[in-house]
Amino acid sequence: MTVAAPLDRPPRRVRRSGSARRFVPPQHGAWAMLLVPYLAGLLVAGFRWLDLPLLGAWVAGYLLSYFALQAVKTGRLRRFGPQLALYGPVTAVLAAPVVVLRSAVLLFAPAYAALLGVNVWYARRRRERALLNDLASVAQSCLMVFVVAVVAHVPPGRVLAPFVIVLLYFTGTVLYVKTMIRERGSAAYRRASVGFHALALVAAAALGPVPAAVFAVLLARAWALPRHRLTPKQVGLAEIAASALVLTAAALS
Repeated sequence: MTVAAPLDRPPRRVRRSGSARRFVPPQHGAWAMLLVPYLAGLLVAGFRWLDLPLLGAWVAGYLLSYFALQAVKTGRLRRFGPQLALYGPVTAVLAAPVVVLRSAVLLFAPAYAALLGVNVWYARRRRERALLNDLASVAQSCLMVFVVAVVAHVPPGRVLAPFVIVLLYFTGTVLYVKTMIRERGSAAYRRASVGFHALALVAAAALGPVPAAVFAVLLARAWALPRHRLTPKQVGLAEIAASALVLTAAALS
């Protein structure tokens, strides 16, 4: 599984040195997309001990997919061999107890495979920052809400609202961050971002007053902040606060 970073920055070259940088992707915003859906599911479905290996497999799977897609993109499998050799077994070992004890999680495998296929298609064409590719990664991330529910033996309907909230948030964030960095100055992207956030507010209002209030803040962010020249770091710090608000909305929806 792969997760696109909400901060739409071109990845830096992976260094060949023996430092830890070789094994940690320079995609800082991706961690929010890994953790927020997982935590949203946890807050609603409750904690089970299997959630610990699930989290480990989720993170290791992201690391594995990142370097696998880098190998696809560059056509240089040997260059990323050490990372694949590390994260492949780690992912398998951590995922094993989850799959054995909650085999229903395998029902999500076709969806993840299809979405990963989109990532591979764009990686082969060196277009991993395409909007559709980002949205495929958002979908992968948000499905984790349902996976956590399955692990907890909780019906999917109980986590539907948190799923919708995080899906709306990260979809809007993809558009919003593009208006702040890669597509700064694009009137079309700004209209798309503000328009999507307006629709998201309407959907969130149907889920309760807290989600409505949070998405009103997100709409104001999408409308006002592109007028200012913020650095990627400033955009990222603002998204940490936004993620906290979204988790609150998910927990109280």
